[in-house]
Amino acid sequence: MAEENGGTGSSVGGGSDINSRLASLDSVESRWVFQDDDDSVMDDDDEDEEEDVAHHRTVLDSDDDDDNAEQRLIRTGPRIDSFDVEALEIPSAQRNDYEDFSVGRKIIVAFQTLGIVFGDVGTSPLYAFDVMFTKAPIKGKEDVLGALSLVLYTLILIPLIKYVLVVLWANDDGEGGTFALYSLICRHAKVSLLPNQLPSDARISSFRLKVPSAELERSLKIKERLETSQTLKKLLLILVLAGTSMVIADGVVTPAMSVMSAVGGLKVGVAAIKQDQVKMISVAFLVILFSVQKFGTSKVGLGVGPALFIWFCSLAGIGIYNLVKYDSSVVRAFNPVYIYYFFKRNSTKAWRALGGCLLCATGSEAMFADLCYFSVRSIQLTFVFLVLPCLLLGYLGQAAYLMENHTGDVAEQAFFSSVPSGAFWPVFLIANIAALIASRAMTTATFSCIKQSTALGCFPRLKIIHTSRKFMGQIYIPVINWFLLVVCLLFVCSISSITEMGNAYGIAELGVMMMTTVLVTIVMLLIWQINIIIVLSFVVIFLGIELTFFSSVLALVGDGSWIILVFAAIMFLIMYIWNYGSKLKYETEVKKKLSMDLMRELGPNLGTIRAPGIGLLYNELVKGIPAIFGHFLTTLPAIHSMIIFVCIKYVPVPVVPQGERFLFRRVCPKSYHIFRCIARYGYKDVRKENHQAFEQLLIESLEKFIRREAQERSLESDGDDDTDSEEESACTRVLIAPNGSVYSLGVPLLDDYRDTSKPISEASTSEEVKLGTSADPTMSDPEQSLERELSFIRKAKESGVVYLLGHGDIRARKDSWFIKKLVINYFYAFLRKNCRRGVANLSVPHSHLMQVGMTYMV
Repeated sequence: MAEENGGTGSSVGGGSDINSRLASLDSVESRWVFQDDDDSVMDDDDEDEEEDVAHHRTVLDSDDDDDNAEQRLIRTGPRIDSFDVEALEIPSAQRNDYEDFSVGRKIIVAFQTLGIVFGDVGTSPLYAFDVMFTKAPIKGKEDVLGALSLVLYTLILIPLIKYVLVVLWANDDGEGGTFALYSLICRHAKVSLLPNQLPSDARISSFRLKVPSAELERSLKIKERLETSQTLKKLLLILVLAGTSMVIADGVVTPAMSVMSAVGGLKVGVAAIKQDQVKMISVAFLVILFSVQKFGTSKVGLGVGPALFIWFCSLAGIGIYNLVKYDSSVVRAFNPVYIYYFFKRNSTKAWRALGGCLLCATGSEAMFADLCYFSVRSIQLTFVFLVLPCLLLGYLGQAAYLMENHTGDVAEQAFFSSVPSGAFWPVFLIANIAALIASRAMTTATFSCIKQSTALGCFPRLKIIHTSRKFMGQIYIPVINWFLLVVCLLFVCSISSITEMGNAYGIAELGVMMMTTVLVTIVMLLIWQINIIIVLSFVVIFLGIELTFFSSVLALVGDGSWIILVFAAIMFLIMYIWNYGSKLKYETEVKKKLSMDLMRELGPNLGTIRAPGIGLLYNELVKGIPAIFGHFLTTLPAIHSMIIFVCIKYVPVPVVPQGERFLFRRVCPKSYHIFRCIARYGYKDVRKENHQAFEQLLIESLEKFIRREAQERSLESDGDDDTDSEEESACTRVLIAPNGSVYSLGVPLLDDYRDTSKPISEASTSEEVKLGTSADPTMSDPEQSLERELSFIRKAKESGVVYLLGHGDIRARKDSWFIKKLVINYFYAFLRKNCRRGVANLSVPHSHLMQVGMTYMV
């Protein structure tokens, strides 16, 4: 049931699955199809393909004919429809932005990573030992060695081995984070819940799939299991959304923890400073921090890179000083037996101290989530040769100081207490600068994750600002920035101690880490196809470690860190409700789409007057004629002489090259002048073109498609010896790709050229007659038909382009469950009402807009 409504807005396609059996651009895969006795091929594609044959009545139109006809299986090449024509012309995939950098430029990029990626993990020495020794007070030197040994091996196992050496390689063409992993899995298995996938998506050059080979049965079985189980699909999505919600929560806790720890050093330098004053100063710093976020990653990263470099050098220098002055024997902590002794002496307290130990690895997820800003190699080299050595020296120096000074309250401010008195204030200043910089690491990671989730249909659309002309991955989201600031300030004011804040920090970090471990394991099994022993070792070791840490922080959730769990749960519900509502809306629009029989009954005039001009009807459907088009026909006294159904669709790749942006297909016979266009974008793409540029690109691509169509028709007609073979080619077509591969087509690329003689309106008839009389008599009929159609498009373009926005809403049926009514009618409706409308992304003058709304009962 659909009701007309006065709604506004446009729609954007959500996430996409792909046919993972299609390999790279040049690959050829055989497929089995049925063939009747009359040699006409029956395709096994979706039933929507019959709309493209229009007036051609093939075996696809009748189920009865299929049942009665005798069929046999034949092997043919991969099926490619007219959507794939332009994608075949792209010779190579787009390369990473950083591959062609010179050595000097790579050094600058590596320098920038200090300010963007490593600020979080770099400031962990400010608070790691403080939280640990608050939960497990020092009783002797052995406790210091045990705690140090825990910290050293946590640094080696989680940031170094797990993230730097393994997880960073699971990137999606340079894009990191939980949604990048989900996108990578979606490209290799049909696991997305939004049913708008097309086989042509796999032909985007940046897919670059590695098809599971037949010999690796494990990979094929996992793929099949994921694709056939709706429960596993939902579970996978829930894991991704849970990980992303923890990343957003991390974007709240990281600034609070870093700034509070750095400012807390005042209590060491100035005895009169109290905790309430530390909070007030921290609030002021946080407001400044989020206010400068809009200046962009490149500018801020290059500006604060030197400050972080000085900070890491200070860590190493203070560490060496304390090792020499106090106790260099703390290097014994590299022997893991001290971990055993630590737990033996402290038992339950040692287990609780694990939450503080984890804080030394905070920021590990930022290395992966912020990968879109930098290259894998720059992050790896910077961490291994600068960050990790400085961190190890810093912790060793603190432990050496505590070996001689572990009485009293010294352990509560271990870092600042270990700083030599003459260097205290310079170090305090650089520590606060480093803390402010560290706070940006997870904020930028949050922006990246939200951008990815929005493109894949799991987050309401928001205004996204592109802050760099060179790197499209560097973005700023104003709404999220100020939202994080408000929540961060509330968090700082409501948490009383650094220990409770550290526990909340551990919950957020571990939530992301565990989700990443699970997703990377799936990538190993499905995509990398490596030895099962390696996969099991990875998941058992790291998931086991993370679950142990998680049990420690979860036991103390009642201390106040539950606030961050509530916040993460709210973000999870927002993303899940948006995905659920978008899925229901799309499925309903598919069910309500117009039938081709109705279009044929209306005829070329569509039951109304065809006025000169082009109408771009925006909708979410990738197949079929949207029901909203029927409302335009019944509401308006005239419809444009050319109609193009435009679907803005985000596919699970970071970037779609401009040459592969538009895919076209004819809808109805040629005389109707109706096309479907899918404008494809990657989740890393930023739609920067204005509406004039978009129109120009679209029309140029349409003309290119029509010319290519005519070339293929000419190739097909050259091989026909008589009329019978021409009629047969109407049902079975062959497409010769630029690389020489031959593909069979289940539907015709073109309707008969003789159909162009049918008028579509009085205005268009007179134009066509005029064009026909002035045509070159030396041209063949197909050439004249091509020129007439191209001229018709140009005339329509000159008459003007109007954007017809089909705005669809959904409401729960009266007999639906109460929970469904609550979710759809209130929560999802609230999100749709307050998210960024598609009209804002189009930048189209209101004089060029025409909107019709519909409400679907689901």
